[in-house]
Amino acid sequence: MKKILILNGPNLNLQGKRDVEIYGTTTFEEYVATLSSRYEGRVEFDYFQSNIEGELINAIHQSVGRYDGIVLNAGGYTHTSVALRDAISAVATPVVEVHISSILAREEFRHISMIAPVTKGSIMGFGLDSYRLGVEALLD
Repeated sequence: MKKILILNGPNLNLQGKRDVEIYGTTTFEEYVATLSSRYEGRVEFDYFQSNIEGELINAIHQSVGRYDGIVLNAGGYTHTSVALRDAISAVATPVVEVHISSILAREEFRHISMIAPVTKGSIMGFGLDSYRLGVEALLD
């Protein structure tokens, strides 16, 4: 059985409540339960969310030998964090970048991902289903 960490950055603790016209009304806890049911017997998921950059970096460092991959939505840190980029580069654990909305369809400052060049790939714009697609990318 594969073990995958779903790692969410700032403000994603408000999923289902914040900007529902962009992100929808499903909470992330509800979505993780759905995802776990879909992959029951094939994938074990752990979920961690933090609004603190250093905690996300620690989770990436601690992934080595514990997880077969990380599905990462770095939130606003996507566009600003050299430190997250360096953490991803420093570990062998494959990381797939995901976003609920298309960052390319949003404000111009969101068009650049600091982490995309060091991830296995990027998936965006498919709502919460972006996470499932990220899982599929790690399983292939």
